Amino acid sequence: MRRYLIFGLVGPLIGGFLLLIANTYMAGYWDETSASEVATLFKVFVSTLQYTYMFGILPALMLGAIDDIIYHVKRVPPVIRMLLVGAIAFATTFYLYGSLENASGTRQVLLFGFVGLIPAMLSSWWAHKVYDKEGHPRLA
Repeated sequence: MRRYLIFGLVGPLIGGFLLLIANTYMAGYWDETSASEVATLFKVFVSTLQYTYMFGILPALMLGAIDDIIYHVKRVPPVIRMLLVGAIAFATTFYLYGSLENASGTRQVLLFGFVGLIPAMLSSWWAHKVYDKEGHPRLA
């Protein structure tokens, strides 16, 4: 249960922030950055946080379920599990968010892929540190 709580709290928070940064970068707002623009970015992030959780909680919990399934396979070490969950999140977020933009190319693939990769790997690592150390049963 803690694994899902970790994924549900960390995933939308960090993923939403990274998605906001990726969208503002792709729109060209980071060409001339000032302190007021960074403050505006954080204001927008805080004001849209409820929507970030509303739309991000289900994908985060789905990645938590994938992480939980892979955890129960005894032969898969934690690092490989984190990489697998991160790769699935990378492909999924690029497919969902990257196809919405007009631009294409390596920059878009990386920006929108990292929106899913970073929170998924961070959540999987944190779940490993908190949950896996308690010795919960695993399948053969």
